[in-house]
Amino acid sequence: MEFNCRVDLWQYSGDKSSWYFVSLPHEISADIKQLSEHEHRRGFGSVKVEVKIGSSTWQTSVFPDSKKGVYILPVKKQAKQAEGLLVNTPLDLHIRLI
Repeated sequence: MEFNCRVDLWQYSGDKSSWYFVSLPHEISADIKQLSEHEHRRGFGSVKVEVKIGSSTWQTSVFPDSKKGVYILPVKKQAKQAEGLLVNTPLDLHIRLI
């Protein structure tokens, strides 16, 4: 299953690290949750995905955020730099469950 969406990049504020994420829309998160109930799901409810932002592609996992009720996706530092991504700026995301 594949999804496309426009989301904002945000930085984790829990420490001084450089962790960056996007929150997937509620509709896509609900679809991922339903599709992953019997397959794809890994530890802590994570789901393995392939991500494409601009010309950057990588594999990672999305993780459930119980406070927001959506999945969050960590954005690799290399992709952030290569694509010139800025915090609170919309970006186009393509995501595929693997």
